[in-house]
Amino acid sequence: MATPPVTPDGRYIVVRGRLWRRANPNLAEDERQALVDRLMTARRAVRSALASGDAAALKAARSDVNAAKIGLGERGPVWWQGDDLNRHMAANTPYADWHAAIDE
Repeated sequence: MATPPVTPDGRYIVVRGRLWRRANPNLAEDERQALVDRLMTARRAVRSALASGDAAALKAARSDVNAAKIGLGERGPVWWQGDDLNRHMAANTPYADWHAAIDE
């Protein structure tokens, strides 16, 4: 699997032309790793809850995923000053020229 391109300012990755927020690069490595571990555990819990049909467990697991993503900076308040273009098509943002010049 190829690494997705990262915008020049490091705020987003681009997947199929769409911007997705990156984790906050200012997090300490141990904190970042703990949050990634928490995210992976929560994603496994989502899969397990879906397989078992347990609606309460699914709700809790999805809440845990969201909390880990907020901690990483991928959701919630932005970790930089300025607007958030998360989920926007790169071609419709100030990154349009940069995106057109890369070979995704």
